[in-house]
Amino acid sequence: MTSSFEALLPSTERALSHRVAVAQAEGRAPSFVGAVARDGRRVWSGSRSCVDGHAPDADTQYRIGSLTKVFTAVLVMRLRDEGLLDLNDPLEKHLPGTRVGEVTVAQLLGHSAGLGAETPAPWWERTPGTVRPELADVLGDEPLVQPMGRRHHYSNPGYTLLGSLVEAVRGVSWEEALRGEVLEPLGLTRTSTQPIAPHAGGWAVHPWADVMLPEPTEDLGLMAPAGQLWSTADDLCRFAGFLAQGDDRVLCAASVEEMRTPAAPPAAGDWEGGYGLGVQLVHKDGRTLIGHTGSLPGFVACLWVSVADGVAAVALANATSGPLTAAVAADLVRIVADAEPRFPEPWRPLPEAEVDQELLELTGPWYWGTYAFGLRLGPGRGVALEPLRGAGRRAEFRPLPGGGWIGLNGYYAGETLRVVRRPDGSVSHLDLASFVFTREPYEQGDAVPGGVDEAGWRGL
Repeated sequence: MTSSFEALLPSTERALSHRVAVAQAEGRAPSFVGAVARDGRRVWSGSRSCVDGHAPDADTQYRIGSLTKVFTAVLVMRLRDEGLLDLNDPLEKHLPGTRVGEVTVAQLLGHSAGLGAETPAPWWERTPGTVRPELADVLGDEPLVQPMGRRHHYSNPGYTLLGSLVEAVRGVSWEEALRGEVLEPLGLTRTSTQPIAPHAGGWAVHPWADVMLPEPTEDLGLMAPAGQLWSTADDLCRFAGFLAQGDDRVLCAASVEEMRTPAAPPAAGDWEGGYGLGVQLVHKDGRTLIGHTGSLPGFVACLWVSVADGVAAVALANATSGPLTAAVAADLVRIVADAEPRFPEPWRPLPEAEVDQELLELTGPWYWGTYAFGLRLGPGRGVALEPLRGAGRRAEFRPLPGGGWIGLNGYYAGETLRVVRRPDGSVSHLDLASFVFTREPYEQGDAVPGGVDEAGWRGL
């Protein structure tokens, strides 16, 4: 059986439209746009507006606030992949004179550098960037408010430093680098630093009365890498596909996956979320969502991607507060993923070139002490080691050029698995981070650390 479903079912579309309608009404938003993508392609969008006949669409720009940080992080990761910097480099190496130069690039990306959350007054989101013409104006007299590298503490000034880092290493402005290295290659033609019609206007809705006030739209200057961008539901759906799969014109899949990996421990009690390298991570409805929220006066936004489901959702509104875009985007993902789960890829045998007799002979049961594990052959001559009963340490491994495998996830990430042979060439055991896996549990004559009791197994 082969199946290809591009359009959503009418019942799914109605559920999505209902969720956006409720979000606009309960959030008291002048307008609200929602969109869903599957495998990087938008398959649905819907909107509601307070003005009849003037509902926005997936091509209407909204300001996306801190979603901008993901784009800035992509630029930094490109510099790393090109060998122009290392994530463990101190900022001082590439951007001297900031007074926080010992913090590392990785700490800035993951908000663990210890920098303050905001700039000194006045509030940077409602004032022009000309108020803060230098990095010293962004950082203030006491830029560090937490110990470096010890905990996650969200910092907007930290992403100003990353934008300035991009400019220092590239030799061009942050905006020029973003346009040429990310926006144009990915076809994000409606993502920009300044609004381009059609775009929504930003509004503040009175908390106790159904009246509105226009919000200012400021050019944020040095703070632009933390929150300047405008975008559309269409563009963000394309960007969601990139965050899930990578694109070699911008960042390879492995580097994008690295961005999605937790980079710092969450704050105490916040075990439902985390932060990678420029990407927020949340656990909702039994699935992991990656992406980012965003807000600036007059606007709130969210992009969530469930990589496992191949589903992404965008929620955009033009109100300073009220619309719960993060909750709505998560609900849009859930509605589609639950109602129309993706079909698994069909099972196929491995390519002939990836199979040989020596590898096949290694598959099957192995024992770490009395714990039973199974070794399975995977694609690309990789292997997976998994417990045969109950919970345990499961990991996948990719082959190393000189022999053996390196762990990709879980407890054994970065650890080496190798085959140890006897003098006659037969397999003695597997060695994994000093753990010995044998074909039988505590077999006499096997290489069991500490030896085996000579009397062998016995009953009571």
